[in-house]
Amino acid sequence: MKLEERIDALSILGEQLSGLKDDKVGGDFWQLLITAENFNPWFTQEFLQLALDNIIEMLSSKAMQDWISNYKLFSFEDSELRVAVIMAGNIPLVGFHDFLSVIISGKTFVGKLSSSDKILLPYIVKLLIDIEPRFADKIIFEEELVKNFDAVIATGSNNSSRYFDYYFGKYPNIIRKNRNSIALIKGDETPEQLKELGKDVFYYFGLGCRNISKIMLPKGYNISTLLDNLKSYDKVSMHTKYLNNYEYQKSLLLINNEMHFDNGFLLLREKEGLATAVSVINYEFYDDYDAQLRLLNMQNDQIQCIVEGENGVKNGVKFEIHKAPN
Repeated sequence: MKLEERIDALSILGEQLSGLKDDKVGGDFWQLLITAENFNPWFTQEFLQLALDNIIEMLSSKAMQDWISNYKLFSFEDSELRVAVIMAGNIPLVGFHDFLSVIISGKTFVGKLSSSDKILLPYIVKLLIDIEPRFADKIIFEEELVKNFDAVIATGSNNSSRYFDYYFGKYPNIIRKNRNSIALIKGDETPEQLKELGKDVFYYFGLGCRNISKIMLPKGYNISTLLDNLKSYDKVSMHTKYLNNYEYQKSLLLINNEMHFDNGFLLLREKEGLATAVSVINYEFYDDYDAQLRLLNMQNDQIQCIVEGENGVKNGVKFEIHKAPN
């Protein structure tokens, strides 16, 4: 298959997914989304739709052309190379980009689905093979141990990464460990920007590596300003699993007599660590903005991205106003 043929098939897949996503009158795909939520209650319909929106955008012909333009074309020649992909399952279809990277490059995808996210990708693959049957020989799912491969992409925790290093270290590999994302508040953000920050905190219930788990605040910042502008996300407390986590974490803070802020569905505590539990955000105060930027850039191997109001940070993402998903 030529690269252009792969792009054409994938762009048609995006168009089909867009049509299926908008069919809310009881079609098979809609029933599949309900099944996915029943299988994993963290995968609510809202966040399934959000994940699909992002994938559909990813599959536009222009987006794919812009993406591959960053690489040498010989990297996309059809190949017998088999790439094993050990997928995460923390948010819906989180492994789709790895899947796309392998097949658009002309390699064979040998995938091991996460037990938390095994409903949707096989269905999407079936759609793709119906569009372009030649993909049938290039996409393999393994139920147990992944075997017969030449390179590896594996995503997991810091603990599982040690096992990945042991088993896959002799192969060309990408092995991902825990990473967290940080918000760097300058102090002059508008209410609209702080509300947008809430998306980075609450989308997917905070389970993604791009979700904010730590907020850096200028010394003297009024934390109630932040909490007040996050109130519109209180619907997360209607989700049973999120609420259970919130109540459990709140109980721990109270039992340990640990000072914290609480707006009824989010807990803020002053702590150095980057990683937190669901419903908890760590925060720290800083004295000098530029110095704090330099310190964060030095922790680049532990940070997925940094959300902040100005340029100048590695892997940084500016505050942006964008439309919320329907």
